[in-house]
Amino acid sequence: MSVPDYMQCAEDHQTVLVVVQPMGIVPEDQFFRIYKRISSVSQVSIRDSQRVLFIRYRHHYPPENNEWGDFQTHRKVVGLISVTSCNTAKEWPQTSDRFHGQKEVFGSTLYDSRLLVFGLQGEVAEQQRTDVAFYPSYDDCPDVEKRVEDFVESIFIVLESKRLDRATDKSGDKLQLLCVPFEKKDFVGLDTDSRHYKKRCQGRMRKHVGDLCLQAGMLQDALVHYHMAVELLRSVNDFLWLGAALEGLCSASVIFHYPGGTSGKSGARKPGVSSAADAGKRHRPGAQEVLIDPGALTTNAISADTSTEIGRAKNCLSQEDIIEKYKEAISNYGKYKSAGVIELEACIKAVRVLAIQKRAMEASEFLQNAVYINLGQLSEEEKIQRYSVLSELYELIGFHRKSAFFKRVAAMQCVAPTIPEPGWKACYKLLLETLPGYSLSLDPKDFSKGTHRGWAAVQLRLLHELVYASRRMGNPGLSVRHLSFLLQTMLDFLSDQEKKEVTQSLENYTSKCPGGMEVISLPDGLKLPPVPFTKLPIVRSVSLLNLPASLRPHKVKGLLGQGMSSASPFIYSPITMHSRGDERSKKIGEYLHVSKMSIYSSSVDFESLPAALSLPAESGLYPVTLVGVPRTAGNITINGYHTSVFGVSSDCLLEGLVGVKSSGCMVEVVPSLPRLQLCTSLPRSAHLSSEDLSTSVSLQLFNGETQQLTITLENIGTEMLNTLELTSKTLSTKEKLFGEFLTWDLQDALSHLPLKSGQSVSIPVNISAKLDFSGQENLLHDLNDDGISVTGLPVSSPLRQVLKPRAENKPVGTDASKNEFNHVKTLEAVLTFKYSGGAGEVEGYYRELSLGVRVDVEPSVFFTRVSTLPATSTRQCHLLLDVFNSTEHELTLSAKNNQDLVLHASECQRMAIQVDKFDFDSIPVMDHDALRLATVRQQEEKRQQVQGGLINSTLDIHWTIISFTKGSCPDKTVP
Repeated sequence: MSVPDYMQCAEDHQTVLVVVQPMGIVPEDQFFRIYKRISSVSQVSIRDSQRVLFIRYRHHYPPENNEWGDFQTHRKVVGLISVTSCNTAKEWPQTSDRFHGQKEVFGSTLYDSRLLVFGLQGEVAEQQRTDVAFYPSYDDCPDVEKRVEDFVESIFIVLESKRLDRATDKSGDKLQLLCVPFEKKDFVGLDTDSRHYKKRCQGRMRKHVGDLCLQAGMLQDALVHYHMAVELLRSVNDFLWLGAALEGLCSASVIFHYPGGTSGKSGARKPGVSSAADAGKRHRPGAQEVLIDPGALTTNAISADTSTEIGRAKNCLSQEDIIEKYKEAISNYGKYKSAGVIELEACIKAVRVLAIQKRAMEASEFLQNAVYINLGQLSEEEKIQRYSVLSELYELIGFHRKSAFFKRVAAMQCVAPTIPEPGWKACYKLLLETLPGYSLSLDPKDFSKGTHRGWAAVQLRLLHELVYASRRMGNPGLSVRHLSFLLQTMLDFLSDQEKKEVTQSLENYTSKCPGGMEVISLPDGLKLPPVPFTKLPIVRSVSLLNLPASLRPHKVKGLLGQGMSSASPFIYSPITMHSRGDERSKKIGEYLHVSKMSIYSSSVDFESLPAALSLPAESGLYPVTLVGVPRTAGNITINGYHTSVFGVSSDCLLEGLVGVKSSGCMVEVVPSLPRLQLCTSLPRSAHLSSEDLSTSVSLQLFNGETQQLTITLENIGTEMLNTLELTSKTLSTKEKLFGEFLTWDLQDALSHLPLKSGQSVSIPVNISAKLDFSGQENLLHDLNDDGISVTGLPVSSPLRQVLKPRAENKPVGTDASKNEFNHVKTLEAVLTFKYSGGAGEVEGYYRELSLGVRVDVEPSVFFTRVSTLPATSTRQCHLLLDVFNSTEHELTLSAKNNQDLVLHASECQRMAIQVDKFDFDSIPVMDHDALRLATVRQQEEKRQQVQGGLINSTLDIHWTIISFTKGSCPDKTVP
């Protein structure tokens, strides 16, 4: 026997073999439909008996295996069911002849046969025949199962008669010697009269009767005969048949202990014997439920009276003894080279029993023995089947990696060089089945949890084989998916050279079939999930950036909804997201080229603006800013980012990134608003450090100087500008500022509203730098001080001589004095344009543009001392001013109704002005209510402000730098 049955199990020994074959031209699908219905009749309860007959069906059975039917009767084909199509009566004779010819193939062993004819109607079909059944069509055959049951009962009748004939054989010296095919030539010329020969005949026949009893449902009788056969065959060293007797004893014991079967198939077998107690109580006609005694055997017959054998020894083996007897049987089979198939099947049966007993290590020893059994020259198909069954058995006992190994060997056998047409699809399917054994999953999410499981080198080899097999199948998309999975999950285990080779292969594949994020469905129902490249590059941190100050929308405070904070993030165009990639120890050649990287979002219509980058090897942290523009209002969810690397497009979700805590964020997109662009007549400068500004300008002014700044606003958006407001804020300064720092007139600009897209409007803003001109902190403390005498000089003319320094004051010309007068002071302010329009205005939203203004104020003139002298009129007085020019230019100082005073650089002179006396007491400072609420300090500050304003308007002192041309340096006002 050269063709093993890898599906054999111990309980098959009690089955009878029925072959179901098509005859002539029968559609394959129709045949297997009928075959499935026939094979559903797997056991039949015999009428007028408590016995059950089990049937094993095969649609293909090698005739040479049938020759071993005497050795083990379950291998003998005892029934034949032929299925054929016959459409006309003319075809019937030929069909009948074919059926007889088919029976001759198994003619020597057949108990009975049936022919199922489909499609024939008429007189022929109306004939009543027991061996032929006619049906109009394959769909109209309701009683197939019933006819099969009748057929099985007829087989049982023949089986029972043969059992009884053999069990009661009184032929004596003429007892037949049962042989296996390869033994027949060995027994030629053998002495048939020797006692040794007769015992061999008796032992083999006793074993044969045991097989028949087991098939006929007489378990206890079978056990008795097997025990007797073992003793007889052991005494004559008939090792091959001794092994068969031991295996029969094991099979009967397995059926007794495990009535549900050992094959692991769904649907338990109905037990022939429910328990040992029940079996002991039952007695059937002809049954021999006895215990053996080898001494009770006659010298030349199978059995005499067995009543003396009762109670002498145990019939059924224990669960431990079953395995020991299997080992002995297999050892005996191993002595015969031609019994390799029997030895292999016995190993498989023992493994199935050990799997139920959960004795995995012992089962693995049987399987290891099965691996080395030489069956001669096997076809490639037989090799594939052998390795596949070994894989399934290793899986059955929990040796998952060993199972995967043999399944992978079977896969490689499918594409062996000796096969004319390699089966790459079968190879690929088997390779997929090996994945769990090597701790591999095709879902990349399983590799982001904890440490790596399994042997990476073996996993890499298997993934490469999957890539190659899918390519040979003609499915480049599948190759790209497996190669992407390899690169994503095994990147840490690849050498630099391997990374280079894998990426080059991936680029070659994707040039023909780009990789994407779609789920790939295989024909067998398996689905391959997408493989996002979260390691190419590795993102270490992700943060959502706020919009630039000029683009941020704001909600009108009075329209804020209940429970809504004014600090809520409202975002319009564009939105930016910041991700950082870190390629430490991830060298892919020299550079990792990311051809496209963009924001991955959902909910709102969103236009993501892709970025491209190239990361050098060992690049460290590299910041990348991703930008996108929402096209509709609503809530947008930032889920991750999209990349395109090596031709593979990936949607990388933030929740799946290792080390990134963020799982996404929600952003509110408000309705459309206009967008203004600001430019000024002055060049831009660095932003003020304390403010978030759209732009900034800076300039230098002398104290008291005023300069005009022209601001141009252009509507660069698509919405119309409807409203515009302008406010200013002077930043905190230690300097005391007199008058308005920034002044403007917005009426002309407002007259141009609404401002359409592309239109612009200009707004002039005056910048006035008016700080304290006094050279001392308490210069105006006492206006009645007599100061320096100017007797004899006209009080209305300025004194054009350099003053002598006072003893208590520092000399004007010293370095300390110059540093004091040349100190540059800084003024900062922010102009804020608040504007709105479009659909956003209806919802109460607006935008702001902020312009920072920085003015460095250089000192111009200082009044180092102020004093008064009485005039000729009691209503007037002389105001004496010591004036110092701190600039490097010559300047002219003028006052109302007074001559001009010319001061050279760093020169100090005295100026005398005749003025009316001031009556400060008569000036109202503030109304009664304000006076009552103000503090003493506030009252004093207000009083000084009113008095200073009166003095400034009365004197109207101006300075002009003479070297400046007219228009470039207008008159400056001194407060």
